[in-house]
Amino acid sequence: MLTQDITCVRHGATRQRDPQLAAAELREALYHPDAALTLFFCSPSYPLPELGAAMRDAFPGTPLIGCTTAGEIGPFGYVKGAISGVTFAEPDFHVASMRIDDIEDLPMYKAEQLARDIVGALRERGLEPNGRNTFGFLLVDGLSNQEEVLVSSLFGQLGDIQLFGGSAGDNVDFQKTEIFHDGRFHQRSAVFSLIHTTRPFTLFKTEHFVATEKKLIVTEADPARRLVTEINGESAAREYARIMGVDLARLAPTVFATHPVVVRVGGSNYVRSVMKVNEDESINFACAIDEGIVLSLAEPVDLIDNLNHLFSDIQTRIGEPELILGCDCLFRAIEMEQNGIKEAVGQIFAEHNMIGFSTYGEQYNAMHVNQTLTGVAIGHAR
Repeated sequence: MLTQDITCVRHGATRQRDPQLAAAELREALYHPDAALTLFFCSPSYPLPELGAAMRDAFPGTPLIGCTTAGEIGPFGYVKGAISGVTFAEPDFHVASMRIDDIEDLPMYKAEQLARDIVGALRERGLEPNGRNTFGFLLVDGLSNQEEVLVSSLFGQLGDIQLFGGSAGDNVDFQKTEIFHDGRFHQRSAVFSLIHTTRPFTLFKTEHFVATEKKLIVTEADPARRLVTEINGESAAREYARIMGVDLARLAPTVFATHPVVVRVGGSNYVRSVMKVNEDESINFACAIDEGIVLSLAEPVDLIDNLNHLFSDIQTRIGEPELILGCDCLFRAIEMEQNGIKEAVGQIFAEHNMIGFSTYGEQYNAMHVNQTLTGVAIGHAR
């Protein structure tokens, strides 16, 4: 647990396993009488109906949003089987949020209308949201396969306002991910928030992979299922393994974490992660993949050095952040564990006041990405 003086930004975490005790400890850390929004990120190992009721009772009258995770990031770095959270309070913050249900069947026009409605909700309060004072935050069911449609539809209606977000997880079970809103947990849903603030802030995206000259052309795919059956005219998994120089039998999440692919869009590289290899040697990806796309095998650079550059750049832009809200890919955590640096990275996060969770995918502006850290850094009040 972490408790703080009453300020407009509060953050903390709990390792209590009992839902009532966990909610009470979070209240001590996060509650603010003028809260504009409280966010929480919880392990799916909690009994979610009981936790939802306990959180609702602990934060009466507070706009409360959350999701299940593949790991949590709290004041002490990476944690598992816990709950982390943050509160934004008035007068420094004003927030408008809306939930979208049944996102598997979501027409683009409905997401576009929601974006316009949520901008309008802030304007009705006498605010004028723009890219200098407002950012968007998206939480979405991590098994919906709808992140691309949703994020591009929302972003296209926001003018110069940037957004970021994360896809909910379920401890690498890939069975059920849930979003909390309006007092209970929901499946097949997303919640989008616009956060207006007088604080300095900056959004960011970082990954520690660079493209190699090894190319993979998707020659047969089922985009709706994010399924690739052929690469370079060959069995997808067999060709992927050949290009990496590993045996087909070795393909597993520990290999995927260090051998993603990248696609180049608009002059920038975006990482695409392999989720699993199927018995028929097809590959499920964690992002949209279509026939004809040219992918490049990626290789990692030093992750800690990459983070140090990121946080140095953040400090140059806004000073030492009071809070960083971060969405960090599950596969990054897997790679850190393999390389024995997860604790060190967690300490770096703690030193820079990061709160967030390990995700099944990340969003940044109009893009859904993998093996990436996206977030917002918020500075101290001027």
